[in-house]
Amino acid sequence: MAQIFPEWTNKLPLILLVSAVFLGIVGIGFFWYYGSPLYIDAGYRPDQPIDYSHKLHAGDLGIDCRYCHYSVEKSAVANIPPTKLCMNCHTLVKPDSEKLKLLQDSWKSGSPIEWVRVHKIGEFAYFNHSIHINKGVSCVSCHGNVAEMEKVEQKKPLSMSWCLDCHRNPAPNIRPVSEVTNMKWIQSPQDLKTAIEIINSKNIEPPTDCSGCHR
Repeated sequence: MAQIFPEWTNKLPLILLVSAVFLGIVGIGFFWYYGSPLYIDAGYRPDQPIDYSHKLHAGDLGIDCRYCHYSVEKSAVANIPPTKLCMNCHTLVKPDSEKLKLLQDSWKSGSPIEWVRVHKIGEFAYFNHSIHINKGVSCVSCHGNVAEMEKVEQKKPLSMSWCLDCHRNPAPNIRPVSEVTNMKWIQSPQDLKTAIEIINSKNIEPPTDCSGCHR
């Protein structure tokens, strides 16, 4: 009696099993990357109501980050500069520029400018700017070199694994507090030794347990 199925079908279950495992690994890898903050969030660069250039203000003019974001050393959040702070300069600097019409209107009406937020972590996580700044973590570590950005974009994924990488090994991101807003500062091997000394002297022990960020 002739066989109904050819002999190769005996290997079909094994072929299906291997194929399922392979497709599963490929699928996990696909969503691991393309569904991650590194792919979804990094590179986000929205248009703003005013075409404000950080490169001009923080880079070319050398305005310190803390002049505009003045609460960053003492508050959990880095404030958005109010209109009146911008007008400290722009009452005299290009007050009639068409590009600053929205700023002038905001100043006259008292209505705030609706800036588009670029960096945001989940509501389920707690982040305190002042703690990081006062320990010597630079703006560059999380935001990139904004002094080179015509339009601010998100450079880092701000994911849990990314934060934990730093919490487990903070030394590469620690610098003297006097240099936290220096966008051109680059850590040398000697600076790395200094960072370790700072960590020991300040007893810096970033939390890696859940309660450290999820409160």
